[in-house]
Amino acid sequence: MLLKEKLVALHQLSEWILLFDDHLQERMQRAKSENPWFTIENQKKSLTAIAECYLNESLLNEWLDDYKLDNYKGGMQVGLILAGNIPLVGFHDILSCFVTDHIALIKYSDKDKILIPLLLEKLKTIDSRTEKYFIRTDRLKDFDAIIATGSNNSSRYFESYFSQYPHIIRKNRNGVAVLSGNETSQQLVDLGADIFDYFGLGCRNVSKIYVPDGYDFNVFMETTHEFKEMVKHHKYKNNFDYSMALSLLNREQFLNNGCLILIKKDSLQSRISTVHYSEYSDLGKLQNDLTSKKDEIQCIVGNVDFQGIPIFQFGKAQQPSLSDYADGVDTIQFLMQLN
Repeated sequence: MLLKEKLVALHQLSEWILLFDDHLQERMQRAKSENPWFTIENQKKSLTAIAECYLNESLLNEWLDDYKLDNYKGGMQVGLILAGNIPLVGFHDILSCFVTDHIALIKYSDKDKILIPLLLEKLKTIDSRTEKYFIRTDRLKDFDAIIATGSNNSSRYFESYFSQYPHIIRKNRNGVAVLSGNETSQQLVDLGADIFDYFGLGCRNVSKIYVPDGYDFNVFMETTHEFKEMVKHHKYKNNFDYSMALSLLNREQFLNNGCLILIKKDSLQSRISTVHYSEYSDLGKLQNDLTSKKDEIQCIVGNVDFQGIPIFQFGKAQQPSLSDYADGVDTIQFLMQLN
């Protein structure tokens, strides 16, 4: 298929997604029953983001303009080991293989094996030629390259097992926020979305915030209490209760507003329903600190200005564009170098 033909098919897929017809809604119900973290609301949020930000024809053209793909012929078999922490989290890797003309050998996560196959089925009905680009497999073999996403523990296994192949291996990363102390109420609400979207399970969710010395958390805790409905979800509530009990047993100093536990701790990674915080007195030193931890950070949100470090607006952590590559590794460039 020509690239322009692929982009037309992808755009038609986006139009179908946004209809949310009975067939799609039935699969969403099935995905929810298999993975309670995948609420209908969260699935719809992820599907809408993919349709509007990943599959829009003009955005696709804008994304791919710099890569000169019109005459590029891929043909390699690329093994994809997908994560399943939030709905459709591995779709960008599949899309990248497709537009670079490679064959995706897809090993789905057990947590997310309903929605992506449905989208690929629908793509096949839009244009039957797309079928050859996607192969579902439970055991990867006969591949030329690997893109694998997992935890820090699984990444060590991936690094060892796939070391002889061209590869991208992704580990745990987290989103962080830098507050100046001058945020508006709306910005704090938007920060709440960066924390709570998808129950905080995504690598782009904010799990650590940096605040100026002497920061008053009262407004922050009052504002994020607007997300109190989170605790009505049984799995989130179980994690909240566990984190509360653990903090009490460990005699940690913490703040609690009924849906979020805030703990002063250096670690960037926090448990579900908790966020860590640290104080800073000098933005320059903080920038140096964040630079030294760049391999642990997926994105930074805030209204500060760090030279050479991209900063997302509050509320945008879970709204990456096509060119916001996971771990900062350009997937398209990697795939184009395989031939």
